[in-house]
Amino acid sequence: QVQLVESGGGLVQAGGSLRLSCAASGRTLSSYTMGWFRQAPGKERESVAVMTRSGSSTYYPNSVKGRFAISRDNAKNTMYLQMNSLKPEDTAVYYCAARDGPFGVEWSQYDYWGQGTQVTVSS
Repeated sequence: QVQLVESGGGLVQAGGSLRLSCAASGRTLSSYTMGWFRQAPGKERESVAVMTRSGSSTYYPNSVKGRFAISRDNAKNTMYLQMNSLKPEDTAVYYCAARDGPFGVEWSQYDYWGQGTQVTVSS
C-alpha cells in the first residue's frame, strides 16, 4: 500500500497562488488513480482534481477549472496541485488520495489518504 504526505498549504490573499505537494512512499503513484480533495467546515468532502494512472487524463469540477492543475513527477513519486487565482471559497483542508481502481471522482471511492493541509484564502 501507499503512504501519502501533503505539504504546501498556508494563508494567501485572494488572487494569489499556492502549490500543494503530495509525497508518496511504499508504492509508485502511477499505480493508482490519484486525486485532490478538499473539505470546508460543515461541508462534504469534494474532489478538485483527479488524474488517471497513466497521467493522460484529468478531471476538474467547474468550480476550479482553469485555475487548478494537477501534475505528477514520477521520478520524485510526488503529485502536485497548482492553485491560481485563489478565492475565499477555496478555503478548506486539502487532501491527496489514491484509488486502487479505475477513474473516480467521489471521495468514498478512494483507498488511501494523506493527513491534509490547510489552505486559507483571505479576502
